[in-house]
Amino acid sequence: MKRLLIAAGGGGDAIATAMVHAALHGPDEPALVLTYAWERLVVDPVPGPRRPSDFTGTVTAGPTLRLVTPRSAPRPPAGSLLPRLSADLRPALGLLDPYAGASGLARQIEEAAAYCEAGHVDVVDVGGDILADGTEPTLRSPLGDALVLAACARTGIPTSVHVAGPGLDSEVPEAALLPLLGDPLHTLTHADTLSVQAVFDWHPSEAGALLVAAARGIRGVCGTRDAPHPVTLGDASPHVYRLTLARALEINPLARALAESASLADAERASERVCGFSEIARERARAAQLGQEAGESPGGGTAPSEPRPLPRPMPRPLPRPLPERFAEWERRTADSGIAYVTTRRIAEELALSPAQLTALRRHLSTATPARHTPPLWRLAAVEA
Repeated sequence: MKRLLIAAGGGGDAIATAMVHAALHGPDEPALVLTYAWERLVVDPVPGPRRPSDFTGTVTAGPTLRLVTPRSAPRPPAGSLLPRLSADLRPALGLLDPYAGASGLARQIEEAAAYCEAGHVDVVDVGGDILADGTEPTLRSPLGDALVLAACARTGIPTSVHVAGPGLDSEVPEAALLPLLGDPLHTLTHADTLSVQAVFDWHPSEAGALLVAAARGIRGVCGTRDAPHPVTLGDASPHVYRLTLARALEINPLARALAESASLADAERASERVCGFSEIARERARAAQLGQEAGESPGGGTAPSEPRPLPRPMPRPLPRPLPERFAEWERRTADSGIAYVTTRRIAEELALSPAQLTALRRHLSTATPARHTPPLWRLAAVEA
């Protein structure tokens, strides 16, 4: 027998789900975590979620359910960190395929319950957008969470919904969530993070990193990438809250609208009606923009260009040392009131290659050890 959990948002939610499971039930209790392979364009250049046919080396656990193992691999051009994540997390990972809508997800959850011999499902969401009402101006990715709620309701299997770290995903503000959540079920501690601490040496999840930081006692303003406002780690940030499935459905109108969805296209249309947008359509537009910036023509390949006269050679300035570039960026960032940053924000805003990021991490950790407060980085202004 295994406990059955669902990482509602995919990506980094699988890490947080493993941590919550270890905190509530012990790290050695067998568990299966169902998660989407929907890791956004930073990992996967193909818009939308991946399905089992996008992987090699998965293990069959039911007619439509597949497990991702360290031997699994995404089929190019798709990308996924789930195979590597399956090697670093103790629970097994099962793949959620949303292409048949809530009805298809319900079948997969039922198969997973049979595989685990589980009579209960624990859904875990980091941040709380699983309780979005669809009108939040900062809402970016409500679809996966809402589909999980709708699918769990279709199964009839008793289900609890857990929200960890309210507001940490920068989608629904903490102040809007706390009145909906009641008293916390559990407060995560440093000890609860030990089972996942090594993952953030390589995984780009920011909401998960903030949850771990909060559990380790870090408090203050933290800057993430591509968010309208920084996140403040406060007293509620390490809390885990539990709601009934019925209460979550009552709060989330998109989940109710997805009840009869039989395809991902159905789900997209429901999101457009309720929330005014489809996050998959936004991903498609962003992927197309990135392709154009890379010089791809609409039909693929590199856009042709007219021959141009060769310019006269100009002396090329020497590249600035990486520590110098970081110091300038750090001053600007700290001046905006930010005390901590994620590794992903550093890497993306400085446009660092993996080798450069490794070199910078080594420099910051050895030259000024107090900078590294795993999995975040403390800006110099905090040290004064």
